[in-house]
Amino acid sequence: MGERLGAFRAWYLVALSCTGSFLFAYDTGVVGGVLTLQSFQIDFRIAKVNQSNVSSNATSLLQAGAFFSCFFVWPFTAHFGRRWSIALASLIFCIGGVVQVINTHSLAAFYVARVISGIGVGMATVIIPMYSAEMAPKQIRGQLGSVFQFFFTLGVMTSYWVDYGVSQHLGPTTQQWQIPIGLQLVPGGILGLGMLFTKESARWLAKAGRIEEAMQSLVWIRGGDSTRVQEEFAEIIAGIQEEERATEGLTWKEYLLPVNRFRFVIVITLQIGVQLTGNTSLAYYAPQIFKAVGAGDQSLLISGFFGVIKVASCLFFLLFLVEKIGRRGSLIGGAFLMGAYMLIIACLTATHPPVVNQSQITSTGAAAVAMVYLEAMSYNISWGPVPWLYMSEIFPSRIREAGVAVGTATQWLFNFVFSQITPHAINNIGWRTFLMFCIFNWALVVYAWFVIKETKGKSLEEMEALFGSSDTAIDIEKVHERVQSERAQAANEKIQAA
Repeated sequence: MGERLGAFRAWYLVALSCTGSFLFAYDTGVVGGVLTLQSFQIDFRIAKVNQSNVSSNATSLLQAGAFFSCFFVWPFTAHFGRRWSIALASLIFCIGGVVQVINTHSLAAFYVARVISGIGVGMATVIIPMYSAEMAPKQIRGQLGSVFQFFFTLGVMTSYWVDYGVSQHLGPTTQQWQIPIGLQLVPGGILGLGMLFTKESARWLAKAGRIEEAMQSLVWIRGGDSTRVQEEFAEIIAGIQEEERATEGLTWKEYLLPVNRFRFVIVITLQIGVQLTGNTSLAYYAPQIFKAVGAGDQSLLISGFFGVIKVASCLFFLLFLVEKIGRRGSLIGGAFLMGAYMLIIACLTATHPPVVNQSQITSTGAAAVAMVYLEAMSYNISWGPVPWLYMSEIFPSRIREAGVAVGTATQWLFNFVFSQITPHAINNIGWRTFLMFCIFNWALVVYAWFVIKETKGKSLEEMEALFGSSDTAIDIEKVHERVQSERAQAANEKIQAA
């Protein structure tokens, strides 16, 4: 009963937290469609000449706010914990969302609101993977860590269909653009209010010296007290003590220790790799890309089904694959498949280029769309969920906030870079864009083979031994033996007292 209750609470807590990932994806996806609505262009007096600039600015300003917030939230969450940091992120996002939904007739006000929302989104993307990893049982940490990407795909899909729905069923009134933007306040509110009714991270509490609260938090998330919970708690305490002993007196120099430098390099290169797959670019500019491969006037509808495919594939990965093939295997296999699909798309569009202003999808266009769908499926069982999971689990507790913040900031920075490059690449080099992403993906196969270490089934405290940090590694077997000995001694004393 205890294990099942613990599993339920872990899934509930992670699903609630990952509402922030849904928020990030929905906000990113919905604004692209809103900016194309005639009602929005009328209310904000956007001329056709400025339309592309407004779209670029709306995306870039959110990314800028998110990028800079990564460095603000790092010390904040280290001092105040995970729950209050997520609640603050939700509040900031909702403030930006409210300003966006008001018909101010001012692009300047809309831009400021995008920056504010970006700060909230950026904070959430730093804390949520960390909070999930710290509270998840090691047996299902891969599944729970992948929920972040699943909710992301759910947010993207929802944004596609909401945009499609209001464009088809509402006239060019103010409500047409206010509804899709206003809907993001619902998950924003759920995230913030939900954090008031959950437990703080047991590992953060232990690191802060609040040992009794840490034990209560761990017992709650595991569904009750047991020998296994006592052993896990002893691992957490032993890991923190070993880190403090080995790094006593070190400050910023701790980040420059060889083993920690290597971990920072991994999270930075992993998040750059996410953008090199080309999938983020496909998500941002799906309608434009579908037109480029010959989808005709059906590009917006096809984009909606693109979102459905991503949700289904990510759900399949987190339920059936992540704890079987591991992190390293999924990254290698996913990159290889994505490279193959990108090469096929490049060949199809080079040999059968789409006709300008064609209204119907061609057989070649249908084949190219199928390859884009398969590429999205491969991404969402590999480079979509795994980097978020991996970067949240490989750092020791003393520098976890900094490690995840740096990785997330890298994601936002290169997200911005590729969102600026992709539309120009599609327009200027056409099919060669897909060939470029093919080469990038196959380079990532080599990278994952030589650099990524498998973390499946290991506790966060076992990462020190895995990455060769002999100074801070703990002897897990000895910790377990000590806990069992102490429990046996306590039981004997109880018998004798009776």
